[in-house]
Amino acid sequence: MLAPSALRVLNPATEELVATVPTATRDDVDAAVARAAAAQRGWAAAAPADRARLLRRFAAVVDGHIEELALLEVREAGHTIGNARWEAGNVRDLLDFAAGGVERLSGRQIPVAGGIDVTFLEPLGVIGVIAPWNFPMPIAAWALAPALAAGNAVLLKPAETTPLTALRLAELALEAGIPEHLFQVLPGPGTVTGDALVDHPTVAKIVFTGSTAVGKQIMSKCADRVKRLTLELGGKSPNIVFADADIEAAAAAAPMAFLDNTGQDCCARTRILVQRSAYDRFLELVAPAVEAVRVGDPTDEKTQMGPLISRAQLERVRGYVTDDLTAVRGTAPEGPGFWYPPTLVTDVAPTAPVAVEEVFGPVAVVLPFEDEEDAVRLANATDYGLSGSLWTRDIGRALRVSRAVAAGNLSVNSHSSVRYWTPFGGYKQSGLGRELGPDALTAFTETKNVFISTEA
Repeated sequence: MLAPSALRVLNPATEELVATVPTATRDDVDAAVARAAAAQRGWAAAAPADRARLLRRFAAVVDGHIEELALLEVREAGHTIGNARWEAGNVRDLLDFAAGGVERLSGRQIPVAGGIDVTFLEPLGVIGVIAPWNFPMPIAAWALAPALAAGNAVLLKPAETTPLTALRLAELALEAGIPEHLFQVLPGPGTVTGDALVDHPTVAKIVFTGSTAVGKQIMSKCADRVKRLTLELGGKSPNIVFADADIEAAAAAAPMAFLDNTGQDCCARTRILVQRSAYDRFLELVAPAVEAVRVGDPTDEKTQMGPLISRAQLERVRGYVTDDLTAVRGTAPEGPGFWYPPTLVTDVAPTAPVAVEEVFGPVAVVLPFEDEEDAVRLANATDYGLSGSLWTRDIGRALRVSRAVAAGNLSVNSHSSVRYWTPFGGYKQSGLGRELGPDALTAFTETKNVFISTEA
């Protein structure tokens, strides 16, 4: 039985109650783990072609429900409808991509004397996935798809504010023929449901996306059992604009690089570093671009930015942009909803909280730098190292700076750095391990080495 307590899911744009969702207790987690472990044994024993076929069927079923999933995401997370459709489509694409890796998840034959040596990539077993509220569908699928493809079972704990798309995906998995109990969703608070997953001895690996502070706590808990762990944590990503860049293009691209998903993105380019000789010109161009961003009803196809996820997040963002700061602001709706305008802070010290801490809202700072060395110094002056961008026409500089900036994902003359077929992850306190890309499935396996003697 589920606990009598329930999560209250609010529409961030209206503050209206969307749904109440029962929460899972520790006993519920224990029972779910037992069911998952039993289901996983049969799944791992299935022929790779059969697993791949079911995952493709799951992808096809998701594809048939793109609009439904997108509208659900708009209601529970406040995402713009265009973004939500992309997110649902990304789940489909991740499942298809993972399905293509099932039959290529092979070991090796290693030359040895006196026999043969082979390796096997074996599934870990039961995987616990703790997903965030900022991208509920795709980030859950980052782990769900490759973990299932590698022969594991998955227990997904969605964020308290955004459990609805996860629950619907679990229903669609059953509709597609994914074996019962292989993929289960366990809504609930992190301090109860999440901790129960982390602490459970049968859960072989935890995949967590969220704050660095919580990630450290989970890492400490996993250490006690030497439990496998992937962490995707915070970011304070730089957007470095050199004077030799196409300044007009860099300024035009800068707003949505930190305003997409209302700035609730670990990869948001919230520190815009501009070479001093181009600083004034960049500000002349970027200020009106920020002011022109259309903020409003997430269901409107023309809307570029929606609300923040919750009142708590709204108050957090407000706390960073104090009255003494110089800021360029766009507009946002008044009345119900968790609205905050697009905001660009200038004339601020590079050590100010808004310049070094992850705001997780539609706020960026613009800081000048002198030369290449100074740009790298400023870019690396943070505990984080998830992503970043740099703009220059000098290919040599692009390569030098890309190698010098301590971040896991960088873009040159663009802001795109997350693709499901390329690896993703951070340096420093932005995380541990890599997700996505050609090696995604192997992250959910153990390598077993077997030597077979040929000598009598």
